[in-house]
Amino acid sequence: MDTSEWDVLAPPAHTLDIAEVTLTLSPLTLGELPALIRAVRPFIAQLGGEPDWLALFCDHADSLLTALAIASRQPLPWVEALALDDALKLATALFEANADFFMQRVAPGFDQLAQRLAARLPGATPSPV
Repeated sequence: MDTSEWDVLAPPAHTLDIAEVTLTLSPLTLGELPALIRAVRPFIAQLGGEPDWLALFCDHADSLLTALAIASRQPLPWVEALALDDALKLATALFEANADFFMQRVAPGFDQLAQRLAARLPGATPSPV
């Protein structure tokens, strides 16, 4: 296994300085996922590619702020007090810190699981992706 493959399994943490705080950004842990999934559920479909953070904020402010607090591991009042440019910087950094992990590691795992389950179920046909 080369370094890039290990980075997918355990991506290195990154630091980000925002509002006089140095944050260590790393992919979420299993225990953090349920709360984050509940927070992003209203806008998850809008997170592909390059998200329009301002549109997301206009349409889903409370959910987005909660998701940022969970993913940054900071209290919600700290996130709510951020300047707009810092909030956009944080959202982008958190999305990048977690997107690679989910796209390269988690999504393919779910695809493989779905294929194995479909093969075991009588009369099941794979659905187009």
